[in-house]
Amino acid sequence: MSERPVRADSSDVPEDIHAPSATDSADSSHIQKNSSLPLDQPVPADISPRLAPPPPGLVDLRAELPGACFDVRYATADNFTGAVLPGYAAAGAWLRPRPAGALARVQAAVSAEGLTLLVYDAYRPARASLAMVEWAERSGRRQLVDAGYIARRSGHNRGDTLDLTLARPGTCEPLDMGTAWDHFGPESHYARAGGDALAHRRQLRRAMQAQGFTPYDKEWWHFTFHDPDAAALDIPYQPAP
Repeated sequence: MSERPVRADSSDVPEDIHAPSATDSADSSHIQKNSSLPLDQPVPADISPRLAPPPPGLVDLRAELPGACFDVRYATADNFTGAVLPGYAAAGAWLRPRPAGALARVQAAVSAEGLTLLVYDAYRPARASLAMVEWAERSGRRQLVDAGYIARRSGHNRGDTLDLTLARPGTCEPLDMGTAWDHFGPESHYARAGGDALAHRRQLRRAMQAQGFTPYDKEWWHFTFHDPDAAALDIPYQPAP
């Protein structure tokens, strides 16, 4: 499955969940999250409401990553729960300043290789993680929580973790990674691929690790920066007034 023992996504997230202050700085189931997009199709135009600015302690990745692509599925019904997740009233992608700065350097590096980043999810309100767990329990898929695919307390809640892939600039067409983002099954484990898919996974992992991100072997798209200032939050993405 992997090159080293995996670490559950929830292992380093504290129990406390609070708003950031102005001083915050910088194989159990083969279930794929619902997606109407084939793997080789570009991301559709963003028609979501305009996003309200992030609170102090978080930055907007759309401003930090010129030329990057975004496909925030949790702000739509096109995800494994079949509904917009709580906290995603607008399609936002925020991170803490330190990981956002590191990600900007990743974007610059992959741009030099003729590619771009495609961000699926970044900071995730804690209420959204709880809704995922509730969905798993309600739908009889509790094994996805036990296997580490769905976390009760996710690193995403800290604002230093994100899900992303490599894509073609302009069209936002994702590279072949062997599975879609958020595929629940062993095929998503980093080493469980071959050919172009494994080469692309390695390319993404090298670019992210070069800037201090740590991969998660069960999900080729999942990376954490481990910002020491990060704490779990439950601030929703909201449309601009």
